[in-house]
Amino acid sequence: MIFNYKKSIQKAFIITPFLALLLAGCSDNALDTVPETSISTETAFSTPAKILGQVNGLYGQFSNPSFYGGRFIIFNEQRGNEFSQNDGNNSTGANVWNQTITSSGDFVNSVWSVAYTTINFSNILIDNLATSTVVTEDLRKNYIAEAKFVRAISYLSLVQTYAKPYAQNSAALALPLRLKGNTSGGLNDLAFSSVADVYSQILKDLDEAEVDLPESYATGILTVSRAHKASAIALKTRVYLSKGDYAKVISEASKLVPATAPFQYVSGSLTHRLEPNVANVFGGSYVGNEAIFSIPFTTAAEAPALQSALGANYLTPVIYFNTAGIIADPVYASPTSADARKGLVITNATGQKLLNKFKKNGAPFTDYVPVIRYAEVLLNYTEAAAQSDNLPLARTLLSAVRNRSDAAYVFTTGVATKDELVNTILNERRIELVGEGFRTPDLLRRVQALPAKTGNAGAAPEVLPTAANYVWAIPSNELAYNKLAPR
Repeated sequence: MIFNYKKSIQKAFIITPFLALLLAGCSDNALDTVPETSISTETAFSTPAKILGQVNGLYGQFSNPSFYGGRFIIFNEQRGNEFSQNDGNNSTGANVWNQTITSSGDFVNSVWSVAYTTINFSNILIDNLATSTVVTEDLRKNYIAEAKFVRAISYLSLVQTYAKPYAQNSAALALPLRLKGNTSGGLNDLAFSSVADVYSQILKDLDEAEVDLPESYATGILTVSRAHKASAIALKTRVYLSKGDYAKVISEASKLVPATAPFQYVSGSLTHRLEPNVANVFGGSYVGNEAIFSIPFTTAAEAPALQSALGANYLTPVIYFNTAGIIADPVYASPTSADARKGLVITNATGQKLLNKFKKNGAPFTDYVPVIRYAEVLLNYTEAAAQSDNLPLARTLLSAVRNRSDAAYVFTTGVATKDELVNTILNERRIELVGEGFRTPDLLRRVQALPAKTGNAGAAPEVLPTAANYVWAIPSNELAYNKLAPR
């Protein structure tokens, strides 16, 4: 069964004043529709089919175009330095790209709102299934684990966007930890928890989810679009890398990645590994072995609108490769490069280099969104191994990623010392994961400045870690409705 996200959202929870507030500012989202009939939570969880509808609705909310359905990923690329901006209109994120967006900005408010709405969907699901006997015990635990996974990745997205990086100040106030479902409105006043406490809650959710998630589902589309055991483990490698806890990255990654080739995870009929051809990851079946967790768009009704779709932003183009960014690397720039990732870049009529990972540059924009890929897990493991002084393993894993796209390539420079190797690994992340929303989080977790850049929309200044706009400000809506928010 393939999820019909839009239909599920329309049949999901009663929209209360609290949820209506959280959904404000997301007008271009096809999923932001008020249900035709509001129903009580008791009714919504009264049959197995209705409970499955709530689970589907949770994933539908996560795939909101203002969140992982598109814009949130674009924002993380716009704030970084891999792309320049064509359009000076703030409706396409010019103020995100040039670092001038404020707490009252639509996007600052919409990402926060949609993320917390997703968290509330998770909380309601967890609360209502806590003692439910409507479904089997194993299925009840499965659904709760899925909700905890979605809550965890939503909180990770928030803490990486609105709070100081863990390595900069883990004791700093970060976010309110809302962990109980709200179906009646109000209850907006909640003190902010520290960065460390938010990370602890994320990891608690993922540890618990790992226990109760299945190894896989009945079909490839379900396995890629619903959280399974490997999804929780893989996300933990991202979380621990964000904390700089390299030992834990290694312990989690080693569950999915053997220490020697072939690097693949096998559990029953499920295999996760690198696709032999990187082109198959984008525009192929979308449910291949590399996809650990993705957002599918299977119908025109589910697909994001023009301003939010990844393909539209990269190919219209709103943003194009910054000539001073990763596109200048020999992988892309050298005429002798045999790297297959060159095929994911095209040149338009004006000479701009464009990312062609998401090829649907005409509506409906039904490219799947890759949220977690096996390539990322390998790179997380690679970086942690290097930081932990296991240079031979780090070199081996690094070569595995590079050789997937260029089988004959041998690293002859940049891998001799720990510092050189770490820098080479970070560069490989930029090449492999470009356009998938990793650039800004990677800069922030290492407490590095957001580099200056230029484009047709003007110039964006360097943003130092000490600057007030290094991370996004707490949204004006949260400040207006939460009396306990820090000011």
